[in-house]
Amino acid sequence: MNWFGRKAAQLPARPALSRVYGTYGMMGSAPAPLSWEAQVREGYLGNAIVQRAVRLVAEAAGSAPLVASDPALVALVSANSGGQGLVETLAAQLLLHGNGYVQILTDGAGAPAELFALRPERVTVEADSRGWPVAYRYKAGGSAAVLPAEDGAGRVAVVHVKALHPLDDHYGAGCLGAAAGAIASHNAAAKWNAALLENAARPSGALVHDPGDKGMPLSAEQVDRLREELAESFAGGANAGRPLLLEGGLKWQALSLSPAEMDFLALKDSSAREIAMAFGVPPMLLGLPGDATYANYREANRALWRLTVLPLCAKILGAISQGLAGWFAGAELRVDLDKVPALAEDRMALWREVSAADWLTADEKKAQLGLG
Repeated sequence: MNWFGRKAAQLPARPALSRVYGTYGMMGSAPAPLSWEAQVREGYLGNAIVQRAVRLVAEAAGSAPLVASDPALVALVSANSGGQGLVETLAAQLLLHGNGYVQILTDGAGAPAELFALRPERVTVEADSRGWPVAYRYKAGGSAAVLPAEDGAGRVAVVHVKALHPLDDHYGAGCLGAAAGAIASHNAAAKWNAALLENAARPSGALVHDPGDKGMPLSAEQVDRLREELAESFAGGANAGRPLLLEGGLKWQALSLSPAEMDFLALKDSSAREIAMAFGVPPMLLGLPGDATYANYREANRALWRLTVLPLCAKILGAISQGLAGWFAGAELRVDLDKVPALAEDRMALWREVSAADWLTADEKKAQLGLG
């Protein structure tokens, strides 16, 4: 957003945005801090729930039909830049990182020709002595470039879109850090389940030796040999159900899961629902079991648009409109609600209510429906 022209305040300079935005740690141990890149690899690229939730919201925002005060605005925002959809990319960056930076590139005549979303973890806000942003430092490939916040004519050159962060004046807070604990628990449960499948998808058992009347215990060499034979012949999913031949006073004692272990299995679904909540996605849309918050998928999809997608689009489009106000007088970008399929039932209900209002004239009814 444009911070310039406001009353100055004495604020300390902010550190670079490459700092850690969350921690991951196993239960019962101290959390291990992760860099931003490692956090994305572990939390987004390595977790199906996070990736699906982010893509569900970002792709919905990118597909939202737009209407603007100037048709050129819609064409500028809707055009792909460097293979990326602007609104979809910014939506994903805000969800994960909490910040989005749009560089306004102009043509030879000084008119906006392209809007390019910068990688937010590479951008650092450069503030003046009073604490207000005057430039953005972009680091990539071992070099850094300083991008002025405004061009020579006083128009915005870099648009900063930020999510709410009550403790930071220059940077926003994403959802990935808030969901770090749930993501770590979900990943740990997935690894635990994978290890269970590697052992024939059943709990381990105990191989019990009965020495009989002679009372001859197994030697250390015999114990090692039994362990090797069990690992080679009976471990792994390929050996599931293979019969075990025992002799010499050996018997197999199967062990069942304890209640605490059963709770650990249920923890995976609980963590997945917490992740979905952090990103504003109804768990039903992610196929999570045990969720009956919404009556059906259609109701859940409508809630996704009303509570998550539309507010996110309003933040992104409002910031872009403000940034382009220097080129387009009265610039306004918004989602065309009448063309969003998920909101069709809401429009039908509104039309029925307005049509039944006999005390309104035809022109007043059109005005209520936004038809002019």
